[in-house]
Amino acid sequence: MKYNFCVLSEKKVRVDMYLSALFKDFSRSYIQKLIDRGQVFINWKNISKNIKINNKDIIELEIKIEKLSEVLAENIKIHVIYEDENLLIINKEAGINVHPVPWENWKTWTLVNAILYHCQNNLPSINWIERPWIVHRLDKDTSWIILIAKSDSMMKYLSDIIKTRKIDKYYIAIVNWKIKNTDFKIESFMWRDPNDRMKMTTISPVNPKIAITYWTVLSYIDNKYTVLKVKIETWRTHQIRVHLASIGFPILWDKTYWNVRVNKEMATRYQLKRQALHAFLLDFELYWEKKEFRAELKDDMKKIIWEDSLF
Repeated sequence: MKYNFCVLSEKKVRVDMYLSALFKDFSRSYIQKLIDRGQVFINWKNISKNIKINNKDIIELEIKIEKLSEVLAENIKIHVIYEDENLLIINKEAGINVHPVPWENWKTWTLVNAILYHCQNNLPSINWIERPWIVHRLDKDTSWIILIAKSDSMMKYLSDIIKTRKIDKYYIAIVNWKIKNTDFKIESFMWRDPNDRMKMTTISPVNPKIAITYWTVLSYIDNKYTVLKVKIETWRTHQIRVHLASIGFPILWDKTYWNVRVNKEMATRYQLKRQALHAFLLDFELYWEKKEFRAELKDDMKKIIWEDSLF
C-alpha cells in the first residue's frame, strides 16, 4: 500500500514526528524503521529519520503487510466461547502465557501460537504486520475470558470501549480470611513498586494511576476463606491481586503478593497450584446490542467452590 501527499505545515518539523502525528496507528519508532528500510521518500528521494520537512514537500510512504514470522502457528486446544468474522472470545487456561516472553521458550506454546493456528489468515494487521490482536492483558496464572479482534475495525472498537470504560468485567476470587463486609469498594493510586519493577503497589507507586475495584461476598469456605465476585472499573496490571492484598485479604496461592505457607496448605488440600482468580463475565455492547459472555470455572477452582451457586 502506498500513500502520496503534500505536506501542510507552517514550520519545519522532523519527518518521523510529522508522520507519527498524522498516522495515529503508527508509533514514532515504527516510522523510523520504515525510513531505515527505505520505505519513505521526500520529493522522490530517500531520506534519514532526522531530516526536517518543509511546507509543500511531497511525501511518499510505502507500507508492506508482513507475516508474523518469529512466532509460528501451533495446534493448541482453545476453549471458544464465541466467534464471528470480526471477534474471537475464548476461556483461557491458567498456566499459559498470552504473549511470547524471552525468558520462557518465547517462541512456542503461548496463546498467540494457538490463535495464529485457529484463525489462519483471518487476522488484522498491526503496524502492518499480520498478527492476533489480544485487546487486554492478563496474568499467566489467571484463567479468564479474553477478547481477540480479527479485524481492524473490531480492534479499534474494543480498544475504544475499554479506554472509555464501556465494558464491565467480573471475576471470581478466593481470598484468605473471612471478609465481613459483604459489599465494598477500593479506590487508590497504584502502579510499579519503586523497589521491585516486577511488582505493583499502592504504596508510593512509580507513575501512579487511579485503580477502582468493587467486590461482593458470595460464600465462605471453612469459615476461613471468602469467595468474592469482583468487578474492576479500571484495568490496571495485577489490580485485583494488589488491592486485595493491600487490605489484608490476599488471593489464595498468589505467589507474588502472599506467603508460601498458606499457598502450600491450599496446594495440599485442594491441589491448587495457581492464584484462585478467574474472569468469568464480560458485559458490553456488540453490534448495537448489549451482550454478556461467560466463561465457566476451570476444574481446579471447581474443586473448591460450587460453580452453580455463583452464576
